[in-house]
Order: sequence, then C-alpha cells, then structure tokens
Amino acid sequence: MEAVSVREDDAGPGERAVQATLALEREGTGIAQARHFAAYFLTRVQAEHGLHVSPRAMDLTQLVVSELVTNARKYAPGPVQMDLRIAGDAVEIVVWDCAPVLPVAGAADAGRVGRHGLEIVMAVAESFEARRAPVGKRITVRLALTDDGEAAPCPAAYR
Repeated sequence: MEAVSVREDDAGPGERAVQATLALEREGTGIAQARHFAAYFLTRVQAEHGLHVSPRAMDLTQLVVSELVTNARKYAPGPVQMDLRIAGDAVEIVVWDCAPVLPVAGAADAGRVGRHGLEIVMAVAESFEARRAPVGKRITVRLALTDDGEAAPCPAAYR
C-alpha cells in the first residue's frame, strides 16, 4: 500500500507503542483501502506483538474506520490521514481531514434514511473525541481489543 508507515515508539517506561499511518488522497478508493489497512494493522499486531484482538474488535475497527473515512471524504475537500495506535488494551483510530466543522450526531430518528454513521461509532466506542486542529479537525475513537470478560490468551513466548 502506498503512503503507509508502521512504527514502534517508546510509549512510557517498559512500554512500546505500535502505530501506523495511512495517507489517503482525495481521489480513489480510500474507504476500502482504509478498512483493509486497519485489518492488516491489527493482524500484524497479533502476529508480531502477541496481542489478542477479538474478532468483534477486528470487525468494529473496520466499521469505525469505514464510517470516519466516509465522513471525511464526504465533507472535507482535501486529503485524509488515518493513524492507528495500540494504547494499552485498546486501538485508537484517529482520522484527520482539512474541514474545520466538527461532526454532530443527529438525534435518534428511526425514520431517517442514512446519516447514522456517527451514532453507530459513538455507540460502539469506549471513547470519542472531535477536536479542531491547526488545519481541519481530528477525530479520535478508542475501541477495546477484547470483548468484555474475555481473557486475552497468553502469548507463545510466555507458555
């Protein structure tokens, strides 16, 4: 994939932060590319770092990525950047675009066709934050890597 970087940085004492960046140009198939990249990132995290990612977390990450990138494509005139980061027992999804208007979830309306993406994202997220950036805005969503009550399997190195 083009415009991708995956890196490990020091996160704090004894911790490593695994993160990846995907830059999406205005034209093209960015939404599908972003979903595939998120799946690739989480699969790599499991294989190379021994972190458990539940199938539900994998699906929800791709859903959230799809909704956030779709909104960025729809409402922002320029490029989009997506950052993925493992932070403790969660994945953080950050989507930046150049439009300064912060998203607002609509009131629940079963009769409304479409425009439920932000409601869905907020319903599945551990946390949701929308902030203006020096240029545009940055949306950050945090999702648990495992399901409630699910014990992460012990990495092979510790068996």
